[in-house]
Amino acid sequence: MVAVGRVCQGHDSDKMFPAFGFGARIPPDYKVSHDFAINFNEDNPECAGIQGVVEAYQNCLPKLQLYGPTNIAPIIQKVAKSASEETHTMEATQYFILLILTDGVITDMADTREAIVHASHLPMSVIIVGVGNADFSDMQMLDGDDGILRSPKGEPVLRDIVQFVPFRNFKHASPAALAKSVLAEVPNQVVDYYNGKGIKPKCMSEYESSRTLGP
Repeated sequence: MVAVGRVCQGHDSDKMFPAFGFGARIPPDYKVSHDFAINFNEDNPECAGIQGVVEAYQNCLPKLQLYGPTNIAPIIQKVAKSASEETHTMEATQYFILLILTDGVITDMADTREAIVHASHLPMSVIIVGVGNADFSDMQMLDGDDGILRSPKGEPVLRDIVQFVPFRNFKHASPAALAKSVLAEVPNQVVDYYNGKGIKPKCMSEYESSRTLGP
């Protein structure tokens, strides 16, 4: 998370990252949740930098009970909602990268496929890092490298937005090698999205001006 996060952090203007958890019983009532802020602040789930994400994760672990099943569709849908709002600007201002770390096999595969097909129309990419020795063969299907991913209804993705990387393949590799593999497809995914929409990137002077004059 740190290796990949540091690379992403360099391309984020405010270095604030919303961080969410799934598959746990959370306080105060300890109901199972597949979509909760790891700082337990649903109104402001952002953490300051990747170090802030790590600290929030370490702080929340003793307060919750990890619990199955492993459902990731709710998290994808949450980020897709934010990405959908960005499409109304018709500018290349924000592109969303969802990094999912999981040690379990996805149990809501149909909903996840549906969510990914929907998200493929939006300015976002999904990176899934499988941790541990579970059977991640279903994850490879989501990646789309071996064929076009389709929703349960048969609708194909508009573009490939998922990258799956099994962490066990990088146990003895450098953090830089892991980050390179995890982020390998993102640049082309960003370009493909904006080219498909006919949206040209702002030059740096225009971007800085819009930030200065904006509300």
